[in-house]
Amino acid sequence: MPNDAKENSNQSKATIYDVADHAGVAISTVSRVLNDSEDVADQTRDKVVRAIQELQFRPNRTAKSLAQRSTRTIAVALPTFTTPFHNELLKGVRDRLDDEDVDLLLCDLEWEAPKHSLRSFLEGGAMDGLLLVGVTPDEDLADELRMLGGPVVLVGAELAGFDSFYWEDQPGAELAVNHLIDQDYTRIGAITTPHDNRVRNERIAGYRQALEDAGIEFNSDLVVHGHTSKHDGFSEESGYEAMQDLLALDDPVEAAFASSDVQAIGAWQALREEGFEVPDDFAFVGYDDIKVSRFIGLSSVAQNMHNVGNEGTDLLLDRLEKRGPEKYTSRLVETELHIRKSSQRP
Repeated sequence: MPNDAKENSNQSKATIYDVADHAGVAISTVSRVLNDSEDVADQTRDKVVRAIQELQFRPNRTAKSLAQRSTRTIAVALPTFTTPFHNELLKGVRDRLDDEDVDLLLCDLEWEAPKHSLRSFLEGGAMDGLLLVGVTPDEDLADELRMLGGPVVLVGAELAGFDSFYWEDQPGAELAVNHLIDQDYTRIGAITTPHDNRVRNERIAGYRQALEDAGIEFNSDLVVHGHTSKHDGFSEESGYEAMQDLLALDDPVEAAFASSDVQAIGAWQALREEGFEVPDDFAFVGYDDIKVSRFIGLSSVAQNMHNVGNEGTDLLLDRLEKRGPEKYTSRLVETELHIRKSSQRP
């Protein structure tokens, strides 16, 4: 390895700019090579691949992939591994890869600063394709993803120039609240998260729309959240705290829509401690339809995350093998309400 390359690799991680400078080409040319574009002369491609190898722009296995045209490593980047919601997606990924000779990398983006964590992960390279969950890229991040050198599939976001699986949260929330209204409940609370984000806003918008369509006045005092910030407020602890606030109202609610199943489970425990029985004294509908909800009888809005993980991985593998649709695909994942005992009035 040339001395200047050694110094570069020892001092800091190489960037796409270093590769372009080292190969004597434009950054756009490096990007085309990373994306395996045919619009690059063989001699130029060889110079860029050699620069990638010498500067260790990607770990050795990825540089080797570029030279051999093989792509055998995919990554899944998501806000956390520990919530049941995200576990359902990962099970779908795992099941799809059971019969594939593909390595799987996982990146915990963390709730606080997912875009910063993602950029750090991308700098490490070592992936041929990426399944990105729960992050809507801004323009700069989208450019960085396009320079990755392989396909990217977004889950939970829709963006031009990328394959994506996304869902509309407002209609899902309307399904849940309409079901409670159909059970003749009129004083319905909502358990949400304190953080201002698309998921929170759309689900509360659906809750409000369903009430107003039924002629029930929206009351912001009935929209509550806990103070535990773990998992961005989507936790059992947060749901428990939120239910305590609902029970403390002068005119308590008789039913509630929870923005996630884990919040509903925590809220259910708060009800038990106060002597309330579900559904005899209180009705519940959650969101996400995680596995445990099916065993405890919690009605929930399903997003079919196992299927999304499976189909998203399938599309990523198709892209890696140069199969699949020619154009980027954007797939709306339909939500559906699974009704169980927690919301059925006796």
